[in-house]
Amino acid sequence: MIAFSDLATAAYCPRQLYYRRREDDRRLPATVRDRIDLAYRYPELAEASDATLERLPLRREPATYRHNLARLREHDAYERLVAPAETRVFLSGRDCHGIAHKLLAGVDDGPPIPVICSPGEPPEHGVWEPQSVRAVAAAKALAWERERSVPRAYVEYPAVGVVRGVRLTTRRKATYRRALRAVRAIDGPPARVDDGRCTTCAYRDRCGTTRRSLRSLLR
Repeated sequence: MIAFSDLATAAYCPRQLYYRRREDDRRLPATVRDRIDLAYRYPELAEASDATLERLPLRREPATYRHNLARLREHDAYERLVAPAETRVFLSGRDCHGIAHKLLAGVDDGPPIPVICSPGEPPEHGVWEPQSVRAVAAAKALAWERERSVPRAYVEYPAVGVVRGVRLTTRRKATYRRALRAVRAIDGPPARVDDGRCTTCAYRDRCGTTRRSLRSLLR
């Protein structure tokens, strides 16, 4: 069974996944955990002082962060985001398993919606491809467990105060399947990527690329 995190890493760089598996260290850095935990504190943080917010691992200045949370309150899923049906749920599907940080109750007898939290920065529009793959994996695993279609998911960026919807389009599902095949095919170091993604990779000395990858996009 393949972990959601492995699929996200493979979508970004299969070679990085190869070295990560050899290291076999799945622990998240403390800052990553702290940023994800912000997703469970929105009402409190919306009223917090500048001094309180400045002590937190936010990716925005206090005034901007409060503004983002005020905009988030207008989201049609806000009440379910701050009071999810379940939190930190382990999902196990046909091909993959992992944690959904939240499960939102469905609307009008619709299916529940999985939420993946990222400690990083969102793109200008939509979500990064590794996070899209992870969200699709969570939706598919949930669908397998509940024996019903789950056509969408959310990705939260709690250190920014932004939530993005992810619909399981044909294109997104195809990208997920490519990541699945990439993980299954790893039996040695995959071909080097060696492009802008290699900017800060922890495995650069072993990999041999001239640049390094951006790990913050994978969470």
